[in-house]
Amino acid sequence: MIVGYHGDAVRSYFGDGTCFGLQIRYATQVVQDGTGRVVDLARDFVGQSPFVLSYGDILVDLVNYKSIVDLADDVEAIVSVKQNEDVSKGGAVFVNQQMEVTDIREKSQPGEMTSAWYNAGVYAFRPSIFEWTAKLQPSTRGEYELTDAIRDLAHSGKKVKAFELSGEWADVRDPEILAQLNRPA
Repeated sequence: MIVGYHGDAVRSYFGDGTCFGLQIRYATQVVQDGTGRVVDLARDFVGQSPFVLSYGDILVDLVNYKSIVDLADDVEAIVSVKQNEDVSKGGAVFVNQQMEVTDIREKSQPGEMTSAWYNAGVYAFRPSIFEWTAKLQPSTRGEYELTDAIRDLAHSGKKVKAFELSGEWADVRDPEILAQLNRPA
């Protein structure tokens, strides 16, 4: 598990994973320099195996993980998406009719072309993603953006699919959303 901000709280809660029937090892993103660097920290964990990445501030229905884990043989990556979200807060994902990613843009500016599909923060990758994260340059925000590596992977001719999440989804980095989720039903 890759931790950064509030990593001690995450380690304290999950421990070594035995109480969840898991074995958890940790790596720390010391410098918060972007999501592209997080993927590089996973390289030693995953070796040559496909892997799932989920942002810690994203909550999704568990059924989605089961679907995302099963990467088709001809797919290099899966990007989870939601519709009807404010794409200016995150990534706008552009797809063709087969739900193949044709472009992805992080935090589009007003007036830029946009998409109905919002990057929902859960991914599946083959280790080929490391080739693209290694080439990342800082964005205009000064961060190494995972979305840039995904876009480059898709533009290289490799198949990157979008997967529409079902069920509940919440971005809990927004304190108002977190407060809503904690209110009794």
